[in-house]
Amino acid sequence: MINKLLIANRGEIACRVIKTATTLGIKTVAVYSDADKNAMHVNMADEAIYLGASPSKESYLKAELIIEKSKELGVDAIHPGYGFLSENAKFATLCAENNIIFVGPPASAIEAMGSKSAAKKIMEDAGVPLVPGYHGDNQDESTLKAAADEMGYPVLLKAAAGGGGKGMRQVWSGSEFTQALNAAKRESMASFGDDHMLVEKYLTRPRHVEIQVFCDELGNGVYLFERDCSVQRRHQKIIEEAPAPNMSQEIREKMGEAAIKAAKAINYVGAGTVEFLLDEDGSFYFMEMNTRLQVEHPVTEMITNEDLVQWQLTVAEGKALPKTQQELVLSGHAFEARIYAEDPDNEFLPCTGTLNLLRPPVQTEVVRVDTGVREGDEVSVYYDPMIAKLVVWGESREIALKRLIHALNNYYIEGLSTNISFLKRVASHDAFQNAELTTTFIDKHSDSLFTSENERFSQSILPVMTLLTILKRPSHLSESDNSSAPWQKSGPWRCNSHHRETIDLLVKNEVISVTVTYSNDELLQIFKMQIGQNEFTVEGVVNENQIRTIVNGHRTSHVFSAVNGEYTLFNKDTHISFSVVPPSLGEEQNSDSDAALEAPMNGTIVALLVEPNAPVEKGQPILVMEAMKMEHTITAPQDGAVESFFYQPGELVDGGATLLSYQPKSAGNKED
Repeated sequence: MINKLLIANRGEIACRVIKTATTLGIKTVAVYSDADKNAMHVNMADEAIYLGASPSKESYLKAELIIEKSKELGVDAIHPGYGFLSENAKFATLCAENNIIFVGPPASAIEAMGSKSAAKKIMEDAGVPLVPGYHGDNQDESTLKAAADEMGYPVLLKAAAGGGGKGMRQVWSGSEFTQALNAAKRESMASFGDDHMLVEKYLTRPRHVEIQVFCDELGNGVYLFERDCSVQRRHQKIIEEAPAPNMSQEIREKMGEAAIKAAKAINYVGAGTVEFLLDEDGSFYFMEMNTRLQVEHPVTEMITNEDLVQWQLTVAEGKALPKTQQELVLSGHAFEARIYAEDPDNEFLPCTGTLNLLRPPVQTEVVRVDTGVREGDEVSVYYDPMIAKLVVWGESREIALKRLIHALNNYYIEGLSTNISFLKRVASHDAFQNAELTTTFIDKHSDSLFTSENERFSQSILPVMTLLTILKRPSHLSESDNSSAPWQKSGPWRCNSHHRETIDLLVKNEVISVTVTYSNDELLQIFKMQIGQNEFTVEGVVNENQIRTIVNGHRTSHVFSAVNGEYTLFNKDTHISFSVVPPSLGEEQNSDSDAALEAPMNGTIVALLVEPNAPVEKGQPILVMEAMKMEHTITAPQDGAVESFFYQPGELVDGGATLLSYQPKSAGNKED
């Protein structure tokens, strides 16, 4: 019997586990690092234990310390969540040796699936279909490249101990192999402490379909249908749905039976996910088995009306599965959209910052938000940048998709870049609406998903932006001013004339000038605005964090955030940030070359790839940095040479920091 449960994790999944444990009357213990001392999961738990400094290796990965604290507090069981120690066989063994229930599979099952190469051999012996590839122990580059050459490009390099898209690279030609292999090995070693690589044939139009399995200690096993996780960036999922669209009952049963066969081949117990690549002809191939609860488990919960964390705790107590295969019923359709702090317009680089405004959509029986943060919390450089999971359900895929888009339209976050607008473009795309899904969906439709900067916002929003900056000036906040006499104010009122000024707005790296003419009667708050050749009559009012406007007779309403001179406007059609350019700065713009040499986010320098003063070509990698467990390569903006690096491997840098000094080739070859 589990009476006291420690959750060896943080953020959204820790909060998720605490919720179910609390409903079952189980006491909960949270763990935290320096960065998380005031985190949501810490406040939700009955007790909380400090583990150490912010880096995960100094806190959430300290297995022995977690066991020690669990014993001190009389903990019966530990739930590892996902990530961190969730697929660590040594940690599962430590739990067993200290008579603490590990809410997950036995260590032997984790070990069997922990190495992708070993897992492939087990699945092959069990008769589970595999993607062609090299899974051997010889890790010489020549051996790996020979295997890639033989099976033909493109190939996929994968970390044997990996997951979550880390330590993974697509290779499209032999000339790219060495650079891709080195990058994948570095990333794998940094994330998993192991750089053993697999090489697999890369299918160009596959779907990523996974089966949720559950097994108990009594030998029972079921599959809770499937999820389609094809829409990904950097090999990480961003929208998942269940069930997989256009899935025949015959293929569903075959994949489910293959998944159970895979689980029983390693004497599995608990929640697990068997991931497959589903090809266009209906054939499917085993990719890997995740020996834990998946990030996307809520979509399965929505279509089965089952609580999978409760199932985990039930099985961990040695009890039988709550239901048989015949008792499980699939109902309706569900989507999960992962809300990330990242910049889709800059290669999906993770972002850090403070959640100055956090307004999720209203939660109902068909709209669910799983999160581990609150307004005012910071998204730090130390952990995964996921802010929340938005989950919706509908009687059909069409209804569920409409609810997803509506919920995204009403999800407002300010303080850092997020992928909400990008998710809306994906969910609204004709190909997605028609369920034309492949793992290359984003690349295939990049032209329509990544529009040009000038097309990203409607010009009609500019008068609203301008009015907001005017009404937020102290001189216009008249409600707090008892005097209505115009000479008591510093506003734009002028005797016998119309005051006019030009306001420069910075919107998506573009400076837009707006000429504003004020009414003689300041109390009317009616403005004439000219933007290019377009003229607007604008009026409106600000009430708390909402601005209501009438622009050329069109009435609209927006929620807004204003922090340190940065504004963000939100409504169902709008999610855009802007600021006012000070006059003295209007002509100062950084060049693309300068920007290319700045850190795109907070992170750590991983490697310097060239020697100072050695000639380099435009586009050549010159520096690698890492943030939130993902690598980013800085390339040469043009032919030239690095004069000096300002940081060394292992050093932390702030986003926007200049990383190096660069001498363009042209500058050194000028004629007198």
